[in-house]
Amino acid sequence: MESYNFLTQNQAKLSSAQMAILQNKTFYGKEIKSLAYIIGVMNMILHGVEAPNIKHMDTLAQNINDIQEKDRYNIILANPPFGAGIGREIQQNFPIKTGETAFLFLQHFIKILKTGGRAGIVIKNTFLSNTDNASISLRKLLLESCNLHTVLDLHGGVFAGAGVKTVVLFFEKGKSTKKVWFYQLNLKRNLGKGNPLNEADLVEFVKLQKMKEDSDNSWSIDVSAVNQTTFDLSVKNPNKGDEVALREPKEILAEMSKLDTEIKSSILGIQKLL
Repeated sequence: MESYNFLTQNQAKLSSAQMAILQNKTFYGKEIKSLAYIIGVMNMILHGVEAPNIKHMDTLAQNINDIQEKDRYNIILANPPFGAGIGREIQQNFPIKTGETAFLFLQHFIKILKTGGRAGIVIKNTFLSNTDNASISLRKLLLESCNLHTVLDLHGGVFAGAGVKTVVLFFEKGKSTKKVWFYQLNLKRNLGKGNPLNEADLVEFVKLQKMKEDSDNSWSIDVSAVNQTTFDLSVKNPNKGDEVALREPKEILAEMSKLDTEIKSSILGIQKLL
């Protein structure tokens, strides 16, 4: 509804024909859950969209190879659900097979965009660095078929459960990516339902993003310098060298195993004394 409110700020300047397009041929959506579908329709009506174009359906049930030009859109803004567990039957609708819901949605969004179309997609930040075949293939697809010009790195809990970090991918379909501009949002407060992200929090991001300027919180990388095997796009702010580097999973597992052995040894020692 924020998009609708933004477009109608100067409603007096819109002609009746433009208002008809805004009302009937501008906003579209799909929702699988009955209650969310009803709430979405009611919300749009209450905010001025008289005939919402929202379909009650499972987006992932559509084979993306069946998407035709008439089905495509100019702009997609989405916060797809996260989580694994998608069955093999649904996975057959996508060239990159994965049980991760958000990764299937991302494939759908890329396919259903028109050439020159733009998207802003929320996804877990682990997508940028996961080493499984699906993640690597999907990053390669995104970089080669779209211009991923901006990645907004957010605090944990903004779009998902507490502690889950997300990023927003901004891309345009039809041009391969040459350079990616990153912005790392740094706030001195905790975010949550009672203290949500607001427009004031993003002032610097909006200002710097226009020219893709570097700052303490922003930087750019050339895709040619990215590992061409893994296409790793991890958020690593080069301006903050004093930050503690994240350890590799193998290192963490090794330490866990070592601690487990030490604990077992201590328990055996205590039992001998009893």
